[in-house]
Amino acid sequence: MLTVEIRHAVSQNETRGMDTTALRSAFHAPGLFAKGEARLVYTHYDRMIVGGIWAGDAALVLDEVKPCGTASILDRREIGILNIGAPATVSANGVDYQLAKGDILYLGKGEGPITFAAGGRFYIVSTPAHQPLPAKLVTMKDAAQLKLGSAETANDRTLYQFIHPAVMESCQLVMGYTVLHGGSVWNSMPTHTHDRRMEAYFYFDMEEPNRVFHMMGEPDETRHIVMKSEEAVISPPWSIHCGCGTGSYTFCWAMAGDNVDFTDVDPVALEELR
Repeated sequence: MLTVEIRHAVSQNETRGMDTTALRSAFHAPGLFAKGEARLVYTHYDRMIVGGIWAGDAALVLDEVKPCGTASILDRREIGILNIGAPATVSANGVDYQLAKGDILYLGKGEGPITFAAGGRFYIVSTPAHQPLPAKLVTMKDAAQLKLGSAETANDRTLYQFIHPAVMESCQLVMGYTVLHGGSVWNSMPTHTHDRRMEAYFYFDMEEPNRVFHMMGEPDETRHIVMKSEEAVISPPWSIHCGCGTGSYTFCWAMAGDNVDFTDVDPVALEELR
């Protein structure tokens, strides 16, 4: 079963006047995982799709997604597939890929349809693609690693770059995840914006009843959305994006836009935040 929710782009002016319900309706993506279903959110920010795939008791095939306007999802798109569950197989274009938990599979333009083996649980991100590129399975040991932050500032973390120029070529999708280390709760702080690219965050490996307070909005008009495990949030290019958790967590970040330069950001100093 496939369901697709469409989210239209929202400007800074609209966001300033939103209450909690409106804010969550525009940017929060809960309930992505249901057994035997593919649940997708199609956002008009750079046409990114995020979603959850839980194959359940039988294999699940992701093929036509009507808002894409093509016969199959990868006819004019690329996709990153993150395994958040037990080891499972993903098949595309006659090739079977074995994904352990934490692995990310990249499939380029023309590689679809995609078959997810029974029992698999995957978070997916898809963006438009202008050319076909080779499929690539990237494991955690293959990913580029950046050590960031410190225990003293409660943001000691390791950032793993999977779909990234340091590891492989993509059209516009950049994707990886960040692991917070013992006692650290802040991510992406000090924060930044990047008007050339939008971003989506997916929080996971978080135990109940812990939550992450995801920060967004303009630097002088900040807002927050309370997130639980295995929920995503859409971050517009004009918005800051950072968060603070009540316990340990990991978050997958994915970007799309004008470039794939991970360091192309506009820093926001703490004294600028309101």
